Amino acid sequence: MRRRELLLGLIGLAAISPARAQQPDAALRLTLGTATPGGSFPAFGRALIAAVHEVDPGVVIAPRITKGSTENLTLLRAAELDLALVQGEYAYEALSGQSVNDRSLKVVAPIDASPGMFVVPAESSIRSVQDLRGRPVALGTRGSGFTIMGRTVLQGSGLDPDHDIAPILLDDAGDGATQVLDGRAAALWGASLGWPGFKTLADTPGGARFFGPAPEAIPKILGLRASMRRLTVPAGSFRGQEVAIETVGSWSFILARPELDEAVVTRLVRAIDQGRETLARLYPQGRESDPRNLVSNVPAAWLHPGTAAYLHEIGVRSE
Repeated sequence: MRRRELLLGLIGLAAISPARAQQPDAALRLTLGTATPGGSFPAFGRALIAAVHEVDPGVVIAPRITKGSTENLTLLRAAELDLALVQGEYAYEALSGQSVNDRSLKVVAPIDASPGMFVVPAESSIRSVQDLRGRPVALGTRGSGFTIMGRTVLQGSGLDPDHDIAPILLDDAGDGATQVLDGRAAALWGASLGWPGFKTLADTPGGARFFGPAPEAIPKILGLRASMRRLTVPAGSFRGQEVAIETVGSWSFILARPELDEAVVTRLVRAIDQGRETLARLYPQGRESDPRNLVSNVPAAWLHPGTAAYLHEIGVRSE
């Protein structure tokens, strides 16, 4: 009897072993904090989830709408999120202000370099930052790093963002374009070529006009924040934009909660890298979410060990 049971057991193992060998890696479930509806972070989050799923269906990312970068940092530190999208100003401040240890937030991957611009209706008389003096300007949501960036651009341009303009802080990022269209705001500040507010205004029947700070203000703006970079918006990025726009902006990042497993992050970053073509198809700056872009934009100590391991795997040294 025992011999018969043993033989049946061996036959059963032979039958199931090939199936097990063909199974993909075990399912991996992660939570991702984005931002308020109508902004670039939710749009990027949707594209990221689709691109990762196409490469590695076992990686299941559940998006969570949040108030933006500030809340995302709080939720990460409390381990209520595994991952979150954090704009450059807030990311640099958070990462530079913490000790380097296992309980630190870490950078998993880049999102994109987000050029900041003001946008107005094409028929508006506003043509420069100085023309915003005394006007109502939608600067973004309270928890967004893009709002901090806009305030920095105004300060570097010689305007007090609290007194020289009438600042409008939004509950939802998508409300900014609406307020410009109905006249409550004379201009809208935003960042990233994938930002929905820019596209909404550019695609209106009357069209829109975009502008950044004056060339002479850029060096001063860059000196105000370490996260800021000189960036160019290529001609044709938006309907009716015929010339390139020189401006400033910063890189945004996917950050991980403290102690998120190294193997988990390596698997995720590999999927992001291999899925960049899909990401680029779904999000205007998707190709910038290349882990190789981290090397020149963040200190090696800020990288998650899983990200550093993947960079080493593909022959990229982070120093």
